[in-house]
Amino acid sequence: MDVRTRILEAALRLLGEGGAPQITQPRVSKEAGVRQSHLTYYFPTINDLLQAVARHSFQSLAKALAGANARERPGPLAEVIAKASRDKRRVRLMLGLVQSADRDATLKPGMRRFILELRGGLEPLLRSAGLEARPEDMAFLHTVVVGCAVLQLARDDNEARAEARAVLEKAIASLPKEPA
Repeated sequence: MDVRTRILEAALRLLGEGGAPQITQPRVSKEAGVRQSHLTYYFPTINDLLQAVARHSFQSLAKALAGANARERPGPLAEVIAKASRDKRRVRLMLGLVQSADRDATLKPGMRRFILELRGGLEPLLRSAGLEARPEDMAFLHTVVVGCAVLQLARDDNEARAEARAVLEKAIASLPKEPA
């Protein structure tokens, strides 16, 4: 594993343990087993690191989901998305990025690009399920997933997980099918 990936994986582990407040240059450097100068070479600021960790995390998820077509997927689409949306590391990461962008307006353009990338990652997933993937459909589904993810993190119980799955099933059922 290269240095950059070790840093990203270390930051993800720290996020899983305690959220964005755990992401400091000294902690990430120590967890990754690299000098702090290596970390700042790849990621000059914590916000740069958080954005890179978010991309790394979601790209890994997108590859896993895209690699499985509808027949190979472990369950219905809503179940797969619900399971992915309850990963506390990803939810904490996104909340940390949103909070950072709220405090520093210079981060907003990067967040806008990242949101478009995330929605673009939904396109093959929707198409593999026989659904249209218009921009408004991806925006709708993305918004529902984010809401479900935040509520699952806040409540952190089986009732929240079941509710998220039911909401996602309803949202997916409302999406138009691809024309035959």
